[in-house]
Amino acid sequence: MIATGLSLGRGPGAAAPVLLWFVLLAVVYSPVIFPRSISAQEARIRSVADGRPVVFWRPGCKYCVRLRVALGRSADQVHWVNIWRDPAGAAAVRAVNGGDETVPTVVLEGRPYVNPDPAWLRDRLSTTVRSGTTTQDPGDSR
Repeated sequence: MIATGLSLGRGPGAAAPVLLWFVLLAVVYSPVIFPRSISAQEARIRSVADGRPVVFWRPGCKYCVRLRVALGRSADQVHWVNIWRDPAGAAAVRAVNGGDETVPTVVLEGRPYVNPDPAWLRDRLSTTVRSGTTTQDPGDSR
C-alpha cells in the first residue's frame, strides 16, 4: 500500500482509495454476490417442479454480474448453476452454445437464452411467480 502511494507521488495515504477500489472490484466479480449455486441436475429438477428459470453463470463474468445486479431481490427466484464448479452445468452450456461456455445462459421451460436482456428475465420472473407460465421470447421484449 505504501509503495502504491509513493508511486502515485502522494504518499502512503493516497493508496487507501486504490486499495478500496480493488477490494470493491474483487467483491463484485466474486461469487459472493450470487445466491448459492446448485448442481445442473438439481436445478433442472427444481425448474421442472416450480417453473423457475435456471441461470448458468461463472465468477468474473461481467454479463453475469450485470444480470445478477439487475435482478436484485428477484435473483432468489432463479436456480443458479456455477459452471466452474459443476462439470455437468458446463457441458449443458456447451451443448446449447455450439461448444462454447457462453454465460449467462438462461434455460426457461427447456429453452435456452444466451445473455438475455435482464429486463426480459425480470419480466419472466414476475410472470412465473404470478401465473406459473411464461411464453414471450426475449427478442420480443427489446
